[in-house]
Amino acid sequence: MGSGDYSRNTRRLALILFVALVLVGVFQGITPDPFRHYFVDVVLTRSLIFGVAAASIVFLSAFGGMISLAQTLMYGVCAFTVGNAVTTGGSKGLNLGWNPWVGVVLGIGVTTALGFLMGLLASRSSGLYYLMITLAYGVIGYYFFVQVTVLSGFGGVNQVGAPGYIGEPTTATNPERLFYTCLVVAVAVYLLLRYVSRTPFGLALQGVRDDPVRMNSLGYNVAMHRTWAFTLAAFVASLGGVLYVWEQRAIAPTAINLGGILNLLVMAIIGGVLVLEGAWLGAFIFVALENYVRNVVFLNNFIEESRFRTLIGAIVLVLVLACPDGVVGLRKVRGALPLALIGAAVWGAVGGLQEGDRGAIAGVIVGAVAGIGAAGLLGWLAGHRSTARDFWSRLLSTGRSGGVAVGN
Repeated sequence: MGSGDYSRNTRRLALILFVALVLVGVFQGITPDPFRHYFVDVVLTRSLIFGVAAASIVFLSAFGGMISLAQTLMYGVCAFTVGNAVTTGGSKGLNLGWNPWVGVVLGIGVTTALGFLMGLLASRSSGLYYLMITLAYGVIGYYFFVQVTVLSGFGGVNQVGAPGYIGEPTTATNPERLFYTCLVVAVAVYLLLRYVSRTPFGLALQGVRDDPVRMNSLGYNVAMHRTWAFTLAAFVASLGGVLYVWEQRAIAPTAINLGGILNLLVMAIIGGVLVLEGAWLGAFIFVALENYVRNVVFLNNFIEESRFRTLIGAIVLVLVLACPDGVVGLRKVRGALPLALIGAAVWGAVGGLQEGDRGAIAGVIVGAVAGIGAAGLLGWLAGHRSTARDFWSRLLSTGRSGGVAVGN
């Protein structure tokens, strides 16, 4: 998974995705202010940021066979490092007042080095044990920043400055600069991970994923391959941490708690945990629903912000049952793509007529998920119907022959 025919087909999806993002960025100059300043400068920007962080999870899963729950900690460490380095006062932290670019280099360096050490400790484990070790990393990191008030404390680090060319996100002209920066970083991360997957290291890593015992017998250092893969994933997550602290202008331990860890994992699952493109697709669906959940037509009287987790849980359940490979695997489920498009068009049109742009966006996403669920349900019924038919035909044939059926 993640290479071969399936990978080549998903490259078209990635190209469409990034071209669409570029067109949206170009088109924002002539769209109404509410759409431009919220959908593009908030929803799409955050989708790109979390997509970069989720891509580190997908990379480890797709090419290394490792599910890591420490990637939220990785971008959090980078964000805290940048915050402590660049703040000048009026906030918790070291308030070193350094140049923003010095803070970026320091944050990426510290996170990458920490990723190497953590990867080295977890490299000899696999499966559920690897998952639990990385989860322990994330929980320990959360409590570390909560209790060490010199670096953060529960309130976190605030008033974090960004480079001058980005400026303040509250102004009318500056938000799109951060959007384009996030877009460039997302494209660069995607190309980097695709390139690495085709290098001798990436091919050996996929061999470690498939059969670590055989790779070890062939002379490959399995533990170090896993360690360097985790280090690369930490570097990628650190880029997401830089963009996150630039967009939020603050970082608090609540951003990397257990809820944050699960949010990032859910983004990867929704998009497709075995295909790189799924990281950004899953992040967009999650962020869009998080911002527009109250505008879902026919459901807005039942879904409140406090019930967002229930909605996301239902969506993940539908995708896991109907389309285990996530959104990018729709082509493998018979009828899923047409039903998803029909559901998105109908629900989006109704939502646009009743709630405007916000209702249209929410309707498109929920309608698509409903279509996927319908396709999965029909497929399940069809599969069980064929099983029942075979059983009934065998029973009838046994009765006519007057004998007893012999099991194969």
